[in-house]
Amino acid sequence: MKAWEHFKTITLHKWLVLKGCFAVGLYKQGLLHDMSKYSPTEFLIGARYYQGNRSPNNAEREAVGYSTAWMHHKGRNKHHYEYWIDYSLNGGAGNMAPAPMPRKYIAEMVIDRIAASKVYLGREYTDEAPLLYYRKGKDPAPMHEYTRKNLEMLLKMLAEKGEKRTFSYMKNVFLQAHRGRGRI
Repeated sequence: MKAWEHFKTITLHKWLVLKGCFAVGLYKQGLLHDMSKYSPTEFLIGARYYQGNRSPNNAEREAVGYSTAWMHHKGRNKHHYEYWIDYSLNGGAGNMAPAPMPRKYIAEMVIDRIAASKVYLGREYTDEAPLLYYRKGKDPAPMHEYTRKNLEMLLKMLAEKGEKRTFSYMKNVFLQAHRGRGRI
């Protein structure tokens, strides 16, 4: 039963991200978003720790001290800032060196956060929820300043102006700057 509930949860999440990505013109990313969640490495852990109201990765962390599913996931999905963390040659391997995320992945990250908030909060969801969740855990995040600045700007816009206007901005301004400037 938990496997079926987990499957429905990740599929709803994927559907919401697909709709959001299509709304901003990120068709390929919408189609391919979070495909690794259906792999045995992530799916079996997700089903085992499924609770329905939060990520099973947090439950796995509580049980064993880390999340194998998350480590697999973040290394395969470019819409997570953790994917973009390297180490610095200045000061040894202990120094984290976050790289700037391209705008198309920042946009997908925002849409991912919206979808996760909608799935886990249900009727309690507001356009402020992704920003509040981000603020609750942002301090330890080793995120490149370019990525942080853009993520926070888009989450604040969502909270203040709503999803429709934020998606319009992402499609017509934010991602157009990405297309005109190359990689970032």
